[in-house]
Amino acid sequence: MIEPATEEQGPAGGLAMDGERLSLGVAARLSRYLQVLTQARKMGRETISSQELSEYTHINPTQIRRDLSGFGKFGKRGVGYNVDSLVAEIRKILRTSGQHNIALFGAGHLGQAIASSDIFADHGFQIVAMFDVAPTVVGKECGKLTVRDFGELESIVAEKGIVVGVLAVPADAAQTVADRLVKAGVKIIFNYSEQLLQVPPDVTVHTSSPAVDLLYALYFYLA
Repeated sequence: MIEPATEEQGPAGGLAMDGERLSLGVAARLSRYLQVLTQARKMGRETISSQELSEYTHINPTQIRRDLSGFGKFGKRGVGYNVDSLVAEIRKILRTSGQHNIALFGAGHLGQAIASSDIFADHGFQIVAMFDVAPTVVGKECGKLTVRDFGELESIVAEKGIVVGVLAVPADAAQTVADRLVKAGVKIIFNYSEQLLQVPPDVTVHTSSPAVDLLYALYFYLA
């Protein structure tokens, strides 16, 4: 979970920039807009208003318009934003245009669910390799993927141009996988295990925990 950072007011509608880098708060909000827009497009929507974006994200419509106007004029008064155009523009801003290849580790129930979901593909990420250590699983088909042996990690990362490693493995195996990914040059690790990973400063780890997200939500509900 990403918390918005404090932003300095700038000439482009209040966006704080570090050279060409977005502030954490702006990047977090744009990612939330993109999530809503992607779902709206799947539902057949052609346009969406800042008010509708606000209802789904709980971000003030004025803030939404300020965020988007800082990068150009995307919307029309009384019409709203063209969903396809705005998806493309936000992906450019977040530097996620094109395809980014993912390696998935763990072919258990969670790994299979991730592999069969569109959660990454909807945003330009493709799972191009799936790994496991169990001989009974290696070589089997999981959707469009064939489960590979963990020993092939380095060669597949280089061959497929893997940029993200997704860990759907038991906690006691997560650090070993992370270490191998770091050695192979992968700089982004998405961790579904409960293990706290130790990685070099230039490697980004995002740990996804439904329990932690629920505690965060309950805090505000109960406060």
